[in-house]
Amino acid sequence: MDWLNVIVMAIGLAMDCCAISTVQGLIQKRWHPRALMMAAIFGCFHMGMPIIGYYAGTLFVDFMRVYAPWIALGLLGFLGVKMIWESYHVDKEVERHANWRVSNLLLLAVATSVDVLATGLLFVPYPDWLYPSVVTIGGITAAFSLGGYLLGVYVGKLKINMELIGGLVLIGLGIKICIEGLCS
Repeated sequence: MDWLNVIVMAIGLAMDCCAISTVQGLIQKRWHPRALMMAAIFGCFHMGMPIIGYYAGTLFVDFMRVYAPWIALGLLGFLGVKMIWESYHVDKEVERHANWRVSNLLLLAVATSVDVLATGLLFVPYPDWLYPSVVTIGGITAAFSLGGYLLGVYVGKLKINMELIGGLVLIGLGIKICIEGLCS
């Protein structure tokens, strides 16, 4: 594990929140201070879920040491393929929930961070990386959420497929982690 892996993983994981925030910006069509609350909620959930996944994974530490590269490839590959598939299917549910009620923002935060739960397993062989990494993941998620909102508000005419990019990043990262794990 190194900082490049953590940052690339954080960017890939942040793409769902960025896409949802972009939709929110497109709908609002103006700056709204609650965009900061949305970014903070998404960032906090992206920080907490890997911690839960890590502690659940430590129950199986010996198994994880042997199979971690394959598990990382499987998890990140699955999440990447899922994100790519979702990028080509219009999600009307996101548009329906695109308002400022805290309950809706919490539901969106849970929905976008369930896959982040699985990334906590990646830190079982690297326990010293857990807390610095989750702070990085949460910070990047919050920044990308706010950036996505601003993108939706100010540059809504551009058609950028955030989930496709995020999915490709996660698949690439999974392959890289698996190759490194098998070669070490």
